[in-house]
Amino acid sequence: MEGDGFEHEEVGETPQQEFIEQSEVEQEIDAEGGEGADYGDDTIEIDMSNNSVTYFDKHTDSVFTVAAHPKLPLVVSGGGDNQAHLWTTHREPPRQAGNVTHSESVIGAAFTSDGRYLVTADMNGQVRVHVAARQGQEWRPVAELQEVDEVVWLKVHPYRAGIFAIGAVDGSVWCYEMDTQNNTPVLLMTGVAHAQDCTMGVFLETAEDDDNVILVTCSLDGTIIGWNCYSGQQVFKVTPSELKGQEAQWITLNALPLGINRGSPIVACGSNSGLLAVINAAQGAVLHLTQTIELKEDQEEMDASIESIAFSSKMNFMAAGLVSGDILLYDTVTLKVRHKFVLPDSVTKLAFDKATGFHLFASCIDGKVYEFDARNGQQLHVCVGHNMGVLDFVLLEENRRLITAGDEGVSLVFQLPPL
Repeated sequence: MEGDGFEHEEVGETPQQEFIEQSEVEQEIDAEGGEGADYGDDTIEIDMSNNSVTYFDKHTDSVFTVAAHPKLPLVVSGGGDNQAHLWTTHREPPRQAGNVTHSESVIGAAFTSDGRYLVTADMNGQVRVHVAARQGQEWRPVAELQEVDEVVWLKVHPYRAGIFAIGAVDGSVWCYEMDTQNNTPVLLMTGVAHAQDCTMGVFLETAEDDDNVILVTCSLDGTIIGWNCYSGQQVFKVTPSELKGQEAQWITLNALPLGINRGSPIVACGSNSGLLAVINAAQGAVLHLTQTIELKEDQEEMDASIESIAFSSKMNFMAAGLVSGDILLYDTVTLKVRHKFVLPDSVTKLAFDKATGFHLFASCIDGKVYEFDARNGQQLHVCVGHNMGVLDFVLLEENRRLITAGDEGVSLVFQLPPL
């Protein structure tokens, strides 16, 4: 397998022992800025600082997800109050622009790549689709889908208008394409191959002359599957046998951007035990398998869980964030760790900006979002203001703003420092 830009390794009986030793990491950065102060056993310190510019507080329970419209100053946030709220981002305070009511917690909400449709999904398995009217000033319901008992994730295709997919607790995968003439979702495929929860899915970016829609999904049963959404056929399937018997309950997944993958589709998958796999998504070959962390005696098993994986769209960077608070920054050519960032609590999401490709953002259960320079490991900025964890965030690249989904039921809007 040549031309994928990775140094290949054979997958042996056990994963490559790439535990992060101090001597192996170029630089380790403590997000707290030092060894940490000793406040004593009886002192409780509450951080009341807030550098946000405005907020949205119409949710009455935790906000789980937030997504931005591709063209309008509009976001959608979904929460445990069974609501998906639409609200503006160019006003202070934001103005509510509509809401979608579900029967259970809204765990997925997104606009299609052309901005025409809003898709929301909940933990009762309901998927609702709204279409924009009056140039996005109104959103009218056009479809409701109820195919599964519980939706785990929802993804829209990054550039093919009207295509979206969901994964469910029964392991099934569903992909739809909106018929713009009738504003109805057309089922492209149903995949029933995972034996346990389908925990994550990602659409692959393909060349302009490639009309295929490829979706990669992972599961708690240890399988990773590539699907051709138009034919419904499996492109590949990675099973525990390809991992030489390693147990892996996969929970997170992401794909190397087209401009970086050197002609070969690459995905990285993380497990709840800290196992990280890099796979050639053209044929399912496992290129790299490594254990990201060696737990200390005082750590719990869940501390090893990989909660988020992010790729830079312009540089050879991949980041993996763990429940332990560790963020490992890899060089995607050598797959060696360049930097290790340490957050005070669990990582919930990672994302690189598109403008530079080296600004890495990390949200944390400590209620903050950290911004790092991935080239040198420098901490650039911290967004503070939440008194509970940040569960999701979205970057508004044009005006350098960051919007959060907070566990306390509030979304904060931050103005980031200029580039």
